[in-house]
Amino acid sequence: MSARENILKRLRERTDGPLTAPLSDFGVVSGRGWSAEERIERFERLITSVHGEVVHTTHGAWTTSLADVLMAKNIQRLALGREHPVAAEARAGLVEGEVTLIDADRDVEEWQQEQFASTDAGLTSTRGGIAETGSLWLWPTPDEPRLISLVPPIHIAVLDADTLEDTFFDVVEAHGWAGGMPTNALLISGPSKTADIEQTLAYGVHGPRELVVLVRHTEEPS
Repeated sequence: MSARENILKRLRERTDGPLTAPLSDFGVVSGRGWSAEERIERFERLITSVHGEVVHTTHGAWTTSLADVLMAKNIQRLALGREHPVAAEARAGLVEGEVTLIDADRDVEEWQQEQFASTDAGLTSTRGGIAETGSLWLWPTPDEPRLISLVPPIHIAVLDADTLEDTFFDVVEAHGWAGGMPTNALLISGPSKTADIEQTLAYGVHGPRELVVLVRHTEEPS
């Protein structure tokens, strides 16, 4: 009998009966009750506190805001998908611009050198955001592989304001993560950062040095 089997046997044969899981009260991780305005305010405050940038825009004008960001940051080469509505709208909005659009839905070996050496930024959609931690959550797909949010020096993410939820637990529960989720779900709470033994933060060492979140509102934000 292996050590593992011995341990399990002893647990099953406890003199005071088998172990049972305690009742869980998820109230401590849910039930914040924030309004839509409070969620936006909290999300922005937290993600900008770690060098993330937030640009407020509308569904009708977001590609213009995207073009402004690209110009301000001198982005010449942008990686993005083709099938997702966010990618399709971005391509249509930038068709007359001078930015080179790089197809991201290719085998990584096909454009690995290009991705690491000459891509200025990656554009992705998001599934939503978490107000409590100032985080985005993404489910990468073949059209929007995770590397376009992890490799280029700048990550531009498009977040719909009405997809913000209070807590991580609320996201897991509302979207049925327990019943199925991808192997590469991503939680992003700012640009890449790391610290040495003296706790000096450095940005962009293991991923994007900048994160820009375009928050799309149904109406012009007040």
